[in-house]
Amino acid sequence: MNIKPKIPKLPPGPKPWPIVGNLPEMLASKSPTEWIHKTMEQFNTDIACIRLGNVHVIPVNCPTIACEFLKKHDADFASRPKSMATDIITNGYLTSALVPSGEQWKKMKKIVAKDLLSPFRHQWLQDKRNEEADNLMLYVYNKCNNGDLVNVRIATQHYCGNIFRKLFFNARYFGKGMTNGGPGVEEIEHVDAAFELLNHVYAFSASDYIPWLRLFDFDGHKGKVKNAMKIMNKYHDSLVEERIKQWNDGSKNVEEDLLDVLISLKDVNNNPLLTMKEIKAQTIELMMAMIDNPSNAVQCTLAEMINEPRLLEKAMEELDNIVGKDRLVQESDIPKLKFLNACAREAFRLHPISAFNPAHLSTHDTIVGNFLIPKGSHVLLGRTGLGRNPKVWTEPYKFKPERHLKNDGHDISLTEPDLKFISFSIGRRGCPGVKLGTTMTIFLLARLLHGFSWNIHPNISKINPDEPLMLVAKPRLKKDLSSLVNDVHKQIYGSVVPLLEEEKLSLKDRGNLSLV
Repeated sequence: MNIKPKIPKLPPGPKPWPIVGNLPEMLASKSPTEWIHKTMEQFNTDIACIRLGNVHVIPVNCPTIACEFLKKHDADFASRPKSMATDIITNGYLTSALVPSGEQWKKMKKIVAKDLLSPFRHQWLQDKRNEEADNLMLYVYNKCNNGDLVNVRIATQHYCGNIFRKLFFNARYFGKGMTNGGPGVEEIEHVDAAFELLNHVYAFSASDYIPWLRLFDFDGHKGKVKNAMKIMNKYHDSLVEERIKQWNDGSKNVEEDLLDVLISLKDVNNNPLLTMKEIKAQTIELMMAMIDNPSNAVQCTLAEMINEPRLLEKAMEELDNIVGKDRLVQESDIPKLKFLNACAREAFRLHPISAFNPAHLSTHDTIVGNFLIPKGSHVLLGRTGLGRNPKVWTEPYKFKPERHLKNDGHDISLTEPDLKFISFSIGRRGCPGVKLGTTMTIFLLARLLHGFSWNIHPNISKINPDEPLMLVAKPRLKKDLSSLVNDVHKQIYGSVVPLLEEEKLSLKDRGNLSLV
């Protein structure tokens, strides 16, 4: 007698309605991500199947199953689904991180990894990162002197925005700049637009599952994405176009930032490798990638330290033992700061920037975790679900950096290859910017903790993690901060660099003026 092979079932999940699937339940909820997590709790599963329209959405909270997706079956899940937001943001899928698999993805992925985020480029751009770390210190220092509370969200987000603008446009400000080193109106609008785009990359829009709904924009997502893109284009387009013109007419022939690198790339026939549209789209995508995780991790770490002062004391003690109080902490100190690295890992675990990673698209019917994952499924690795899984982590909701400290003396990495939480992910869609992301995160955290003591204002009774973190900062180093910054610049450049004065020229005013 022939025994028929057992046909694998879909992961457990709610029964879908005809045509619309479970969209009505999702749309009726205040938060689609919370609804998905509650649904998984209801079915007592770490992998579920929720049908939205005709799309099988597969959320995953189990590290073992997540690794099966991105290690054993990585090739089958290396693509991305198309969505309203990613179509607009990538200018028709011209970039690397958010586009489906194919020749364009391979081309742009190689450029980002090899030409923009290579170890050589990382070292090449160190001076620019140092300038923005010094500017951050002066900005907070000026706040202290004026008796102002420090909005940590603004300080961290705009440090990341400054890094992006310095690396790509070789300047801190789009406009005239601020004398206190903080963001101007233009920079605030620029960063806010990037976060608006990020919010919609991670959002659940009904039109992504029932495409004809895009004609009506019922949820308003399309209008918001288009408006944010107008803002990004307002600041980026003229700069990119002018820079290309300079390279074409010969008035510029030396690479000074990553925009120059993108423009200078050549194909086998010595023609430009990238079109203007590709350069513009990839620049925006990298802006989005650079600002979210470092700023979020540092703000959450500082909030946790304020709530538990022993953590703050331990971090200060480590910085004082390794760096001292006679100089500013530098990038070269990062590997030695074990506890700070552990704090950042714990922030990525407990306080991810979003509930899920960008979706992976199944290109074949595949068996994962003994379940059938149909072709065309959207696989969502749960950042909160993986990082707070009680089967993996003891006291999953408690901020405990010590859980990441090693006894073997090895460096503590922000990556997590076993997907017990998600920082830079793994596999073909793993982030190529691990080095830059790690450096920005730890350096930002180290500079804020090393240079200043932090306390909650007496009139504030409780820290709400969903609101901007407003703190009292006081300088804690032995020497005057401006003197320390000048010491650094004397060592690097051989002279004192008036950081705030040099930035008073806007990008448009500069013309061919170069800042080093």
